[in-house]
Amino acid sequence: MMSEWEGYWTAAHAAVENEDAELLARLLSQGADPNETCQGMTLLTHAIDAEGDGAVQSGHPLTVHTTAVLLAFGADPKLVDPAGRTPTEVARRHGHTMAEGLLQAHLAKAR
Repeated sequence: MMSEWEGYWTAAHAAVENEDAELLARLLSQGADPNETCQGMTLLTHAIDAEGDGAVQSGHPLTVHTTAVLLAFGADPKLVDPAGRTPTEVARRHGHTMAEGLLQAHLAKAR
């Protein structure tokens, strides 16, 4: 059976879109690039966007699972997406303070 996102997103981006942190971790451990871009977003900006949009659309609290998985697998918290947005800018736009804090912690470690 074909996934709703097949042909539109890469497998990793589909996992992010579905906020499936377990599948995302499996794909990354099998060699998916944590910094890949697709449809104008890096995996990290996509994760933050999906977490923010998901919370607004569902009324559920914000999560940070996919963002955390990506950072754990080496996603670059400074990498600008093709639209010119940093992960921190996307987090601020969504009021996603958990993602912003996680990004800042990773950036501080890199210093």
